[in-house]
Amino acid sequence: MNHLGDTNLRTWTLRFMALLAADIQDQIAWLGERELGTTDVVEEAELLCRVSEGLAERGVFGPADLRGLRAIGRRLGEIDTARIGLWANSLTTDQAWDDIRSLTRHFLLTNLGDWRQPLPRPARPHTDDH
Repeated sequence: MNHLGDTNLRTWTLRFMALLAADIQDQIAWLGERELGTTDVVEEAELLCRVSEGLAERGVFGPADLRGLRAIGRRLGEIDTARIGLWANSLTTDQAWDDIRSLTRHFLLTNLGDWRQPLPRPARPHTDDH
């Protein structure tokens, strides 16, 4: 068992779920000028939901947490990936994100006692230093 690795995965899962639980305006503000694809968000969240299975086996997440993450993963899997586009656009046009927001809020509420959590720091854009 790698306690540090499990702790880091748990932290990243909770932070990413906080992003998915945030109000649309906060999600769009978090995005800023970045053009993040919907597919990238779905794949990252689905990966975290799958990884949570192993974390639950090691006692990092409890059974109720795992049920919540499985529900989030199932709903993410129902998103129509044929309509690939920017997440900022998808947030306002695809009802699935309202459902995911509700599921992630419930997960965070049961796990942490409040769904309002700090959002992850946005990734810095790559720059050329030539």
